[in-house]
Formats: sequence, structure tokens, C-alpha cells
Amino acid sequence: MTRLMLGRTLERICKAVLLLCLVHFVIMMILYFDVYSQRFDQIFSRFNNGRNASRNGHHYYYNLSRPNATFASYLATADQLLPSVRPEGNHTPPTAKPIPPCPEIPPGLVGRLLIEFASQMTMERVQKENPNVTEGGKYTPPDCRAKQKVAIIIPFRHRDNHLKYWLHYLHPILRRQKIDYAIYIITQLGEDTFNRAKLLNVGYTEALKDAEYDCFIFSDVDLIPMDDRNLYHCYDQPRHFAIAMDKFGFRLPYAGYFGGVSGLSKKQFLKINGFPNEYWGWGGEDDDIYNRITLNGMKVVRPDVRIGRYRMIKHERDKHNEPNPQRFNKIQNTKNTMKRDGISTLTYRVLQFKKYPLYTNISVEIGKPPPRPFRG
Repeated sequence: MTRLMLGRTLERICKAVLLLCLVHFVIMMILYFDVYSQRFDQIFSRFNNGRNASRNGHHYYYNLSRPNATFASYLATADQLLPSVRPEGNHTPPTAKPIPPCPEIPPGLVGRLLIEFASQMTMERVQKENPNVTEGGKYTPPDCRAKQKVAIIIPFRHRDNHLKYWLHYLHPILRRQKIDYAIYIITQLGEDTFNRAKLLNVGYTEALKDAEYDCFIFSDVDLIPMDDRNLYHCYDQPRHFAIAMDKFGFRLPYAGYFGGVSGLSKKQFLKINGFPNEYWGWGGEDDDIYNRITLNGMKVVRPDVRIGRYRMIKHERDKHNEPNPQRFNKIQNTKNTMKRDGISTLTYRVLQFKKYPLYTNISVEIGKPPPRPFRG
């Protein structure tokens, strides 16, 4: 008897709960259709107003094919998609939204990179990889305003294969870094002794004829950064980027080393009278530049050694770029020579200035080295 009464009681409770759920469901459906009927009334009323306005000379077009859009999100943004028709006399054009400054640390950086030179590289492949790079090797971030305009200068001769790899890696890195940049390849014509520092002076001068730049990055064509957090822009002091190359065991070879990749602002570059023009052959010019910086009251700053790592493309020593036997004597006399040897005394002749899809090439004649003193 007790079990029978208990079963009936549970049955009544279950029926009551089901009845409450049904009532709740009916109420929610009524509210739901009421709200959306109001929303549909607003949309169709504005649509009719838009049609009437189009008859009076006003036309509105809406792109409803937005990615990830749903009908519910369309309803939620109907007020923005269907503006009210205003008298033509009160119509004011929308103001362009200002572009924000680029962040100090761009969010798209990936950190340590895998750099290899085994795969075949072509200019066609590099061009397809970088469709947003414009003629002359120029790029401007589309979504933010870079604080500097950077010219990247590369001294060059007979390194076409190296250039392909450099462009393959550096264009994507620079874009992720949100750098407003252009790339200038300064080609020394002829087979006379190579002069790296003088070519860098030429690149500085010719880049400023092409556009107004705040910052200059000077890079060898065979050095690839292994970390995109090594940001290619200028700092309050001259910057040495390539502080840990694989050929040196990822260590700085000596405290005054300033070779490979460096950066100076326009003001810093002019303060040291640019780079020396009289270092013909391999070696010495980067130590002279380091001396110029310190002698003018500045100091060299560097990234963390874990970030400033570089891989060098292996190659044989270039012909007509033998070690300069006079480099050690010249380095000791930087204080006496830097005011009379530099950007202020630069002479050269441009034979070709041509913009390619991925870079600008400037081919120049820079003269010949003076005859070496005879040793009796």
C-alpha cells in the first residue's frame, strides 16, 4: 500500500515538472518571436526607406558575404549595415580611421628560425613568396605606421646565388618585423680590388636620392639572421646586429668587432663622417668604423647573444678581395683620417640605377686603389 502511494506521488511530481517546463518553453518562444518580429520590422522598414531613397537618387550597396558571417550576426549588426537616410544637405563623408603606430614588439614574430641553403632557390620563387613587396624591393606595413623608414644597403659583386637566399629569408622577416623598408644592392663594376666601405657610402648617398630615410642597415649578402626578434631598425646608439656568427662558434670574436650587419641612423652616420673610402681589399674597415663611433662619444649596442645569431653562406674568398696588408696601420690612425676620409670626400660614378621586383640595383664605378708602396 505504501509503495503504491509513493509511486502515485512521484508520478504527480513528474507531471508537474513537465507541465512547468512546457509553460516555460511556450513563454520563451513567445518572447523569442516577439523580439525577432520587431527586428524584422525594423529591417524591412529601413529597406523600404532605402528603396524609396534610391528612387530619389540614393543608392546603397552592402557586402553580406563577409567571412564567418551568420544570419544572426547580420541581424545584430543591422543598425550598422543599414544607415538611416538623411537629407543630402546634412550628409558628411566618413573620416578615415588613423593608422596606429606599429608595436615595439610585433605580435607576428616567431623567434628562432631554421636556416638552410641546400634547397634550390630562384628569383621567381622568391617573388611568388613575397607578393606584397613592391618594385625596387620596397614594403610598407599596411596595418600600422612604422616609426622609421629603413634603407638596407648591401655591397655586392658576383654573389647572385647568395642574393637569392638573402632575399628569400629577409623579406618575410622584415615584413613580420613591421619594417617600412627598401633594399639597395650596390654593385661594384669591373674587377679591381673590392671596397666594401666605399660601396656602403655610395648606398647611403643614392638611397637618399630615391627616398627620405631615417635609418640605414648595412649588411653583407652572405649573412642570414637566425631569429626574427633581432629587429632591423635603428636605436639610440649605433647597432651591431651580427654578434654571434656560426663561423665564430656563435661568439663575438673580439670586443671591438663591428662587421657583418650594422645599423646607424642618419644623424649617427653623419656624425662619424660616414665610412672610410680607403680600405681596399678584405678587412679593417669595420674596425675603423668602430673607432669612429667611440671617438665621437657614442657606443655600440648589441642584441642578446641568443637573438643575434647568424648563419653564413659558405663560399671561397672572392678574387680581387684579398686581405688588405695596410689595414692595421690604417686602423691605428682613424682619429687623424676620419675627418678627411668619409662621406664628405666620396667620389663615384653611377652607370645603372634599376628597380627590380625584389630590390633596387645600383651599379657603380668607384675607382682603383692607389699603388702600394714599394718595399725595397
